[in-house]
Amino acid sequence: MVTGRGGELVLRRDGSAFEVIANGVFLMDTRNGESERLLVTGAADRLTPGATILIGGLGVGFSLRAALDHPNVGSVVVVEREAAVIEWNRDGPLRSVHGDALADPRVRVVEADLVAWLRSTLSAGERFDALCLDIDNGPEWTVTEGNAELYGESGVDGLARLLHPGGVLAVWSAGAAPSFTERLRARFADVRTVDVPVPRGEPDVLWFARS
Repeated sequence: MVTGRGGELVLRRDGSAFEVIANGVFLMDTRNGESERLLVTGAADRLTPGATILIGGLGVGFSLRAALDHPNVGSVVVVEREAAVIEWNRDGPLRSVHGDALADPRVRVVEADLVAWLRSTLSAGERFDALCLDIDNGPEWTVTEGNAELYGESGVDGLARLLHPGGVLAVWSAGAAPSFTERLRARFADVRTVDVPVPRGEPDVLWFARS
């Protein structure tokens, strides 16, 4: 257990799997990762070679590994606010989960709060070909209260302005969020949703939005 920027963080082993728990709330594990991988590959499939991708939330590294393995991805910026999560992935037990992906020279890891970092990045004029966001359990179940603004009308508008023309916004959720779908459709010309079945409960949901 460690005390992170958002409170108590635990990396727990359950058999051959690892689980990440934040303030007593289950966040993710290493058992499958299908939807986390599809978040990135679904976005990258819509891009051309050499694409720049931002991944919001390092997690257990599934999304990063999928990005590096995709032929259209040229470079990846990963924004993760918790130093412990970065350490678990870089030199700790999660390193083996993704084949030491953080050591890849195409990767830049930024330790920062995503909402604040995106705001400063927008002001600085940096843009991406894809934004892949997996920092909460979904638009309607945010682990960190401040993250909710990302999914509101002004947040969606800001995300759209961080994209190059033709860029893709991809968002992961542990469940459906119809109001978020409507906000995306009000801002993007093409919005697709993908349901990904999971062993228990509602399917995970992915959104892919493109201007």
